[in-house]
Amino acid sequence: MLLKCRTSALTALMTTAVLALGACDSGAGGGPKSGAGPEAPPGPSVIVPGKPGEAAETMSAKEAAERRVDDDTPNAADFTYTQMMIVHHGQALTMAGLAPKRAASGKVKRLASRIGAAQGPEIGAMKRWLKRHGGPREDAGHAHGDGHGHGNDDGHDHATMPGMATDAQLERLRAAKGKAFDQLFLKLMITHHSGAVTMAADALAEGNNLQVEEMANDVVAQQTSEISRMRQMD
Repeated sequence: MLLKCRTSALTALMTTAVLALGACDSGAGGGPKSGAGPEAPPGPSVIVPGKPGEAAETMSAKEAAERRVDDDTPNAADFTYTQMMIVHHGQALTMAGLAPKRAASGKVKRLASRIGAAQGPEIGAMKRWLKRHGGPREDAGHAHGDGHGHGNDDGHDHATMPGMATDAQLERLRAAKGKAFDQLFLKLMITHHSGAVTMAADALAEGNNLQVEEMANDVVAQQTSEISRMRQMD
């Protein structure tokens, strides 16, 4: 019995040694043996989603990062988003600007102040982005004109922008005071914010520029949070 156990142990030890030698031999010479396939890319592999209609690719993390940097050219979706969101934000500023003198609730006034403080600079950032990339494009979706107007005569088809208040709704808001203003303001602004989140989600799905992606992510995070806050106030 003892001899059998020793024989088994010796056999296992020899097998391990042969495998180890084989591994060392395959690595000798500092590279793969002749006839071997190409080496796998260094580092972990990642799956990079393709553009709409294209298949995903598997590549190294380094290659994926380089691909993303090289492919940062703005596309039509990026221009459509920035040009239309400038107008969309502009209407939010118009609505928020009515709150200090017409709202009854201190919470509504503070919310309106935060909206103005956030979306004013965002408009500036989007205008600077457009300037750096050659200015507004006439073929960017339904966004036409210079991207600076906020009314129906600005060349933009407001019906294509989710959440935009109609002229009649804005007139009712301007005429309202006190609690009536608060209720209408919250109703219109929740719808307005929801539309902005929808537009940002479309830009994230279809756009290609990193800065536009960052701006759209900020809109989603900020306005989703404000929607929750407004629903608690409503």
